[in-house]
Amino acid sequence: MKKQLIITALLISSFTTFAQANKLLRQAERSTNLQERIELCDQVIALEPKNLDAYFLRGLAKNDTGDFYGAIVDYSKIIVLEPDPDTYYNRGNSRYALNDFEGAKQDFEKAFELDPNFIDALYSMGCAQYDLGEYEDAVKTFWKVNEAVPNDTKAIYRRADSYNALKQYRNALNNYTLAVNLERSSTAFYNRGVFLISINYYKDALSDFEKAIKRDDTNSNAYFFRATSHLFLGDYIKAFDDYNTALKYDNLDFDAMLGLAIANYKMNDLSNAKLFFEKAGNIIDPDNTIEGIDKFKNTYWYTNQLFYFKERYQELIKL
Repeated sequence: MKKQLIITALLISSFTTFAQANKLLRQAERSTNLQERIELCDQVIALEPKNLDAYFLRGLAKNDTGDFYGAIVDYSKIIVLEPDPDTYYNRGNSRYALNDFEGAKQDFEKAFELDPNFIDALYSMGCAQYDLGEYEDAVKTFWKVNEAVPNDTKAIYRRADSYNALKQYRNALNNYTLAVNLERSSTAFYNRGVFLISINYYKDALSDFEKAIKRDDTNSNAYFFRATSHLFLGDYIKAFDDYNTALKYDNLDFDAMLGLAIANYKMNDLSNAKLFFEKAGNIIDPDNTIEGIDKFKNTYWYTNQLFYFKERYQELIKL
């Protein structure tokens, strides 16, 4: 009789623990406060150390608070016990956020292997391949995405970027144009315009930026690139106007300020050229004077128009 009473007591205790854990887990699922969600999941795991739902929910919450390492630990505990595509995918996202592109690629690949219909995992794998410089593999992966979802413009854009990185410019242009034809959106025209300006097709780029702004007159980056197209085409007044418009959206846009410095110099307004050149330098590094072109290494001009910028820098630094 005593043995039976002990067994009954254990069953009641186990059921009570299970019920309490479920109650806490439901509270965690409903909570919109990420820290509260983590704390509730902590309590569930204290009661049931192998509650994989709690680890998964806590991993999501940790990821959303920026604790990517903590999220990876939680996802990894699930993968050791019961690997599934969603957990691999989410661990891949956390690894990607930490710039662990190789680890992320492997997780996305595993998620897609476990679920061949998991197209988001396939797309994310392509993104990781791109960031690893594996551009040919990325092209193939983004083609696979579009085989499954033909009009997925995200994959078309990334495939175009991959072709561009491979210097297969015609293929890149064809893909940017495909996205334009599918969307006819400000973003589509803007993306193609950025590509066109990078290969010195300034008139075509200008046309795309005009269309991008027509569709969305708050596209501040389009104003910057339209200004830059005008600048390269020698229309310095229009460049001046568009750079000023870009600065209305972001008064700390040092790239637009450098553009204004160049445009003013070209219009022989040397005092304003010097003013905007120094303003840009002060925003980039307020504690040091301009002592070399490397101060501007994180600007659009240095990273994308270095040959042109070197000549302009030599002119501006003498003012």
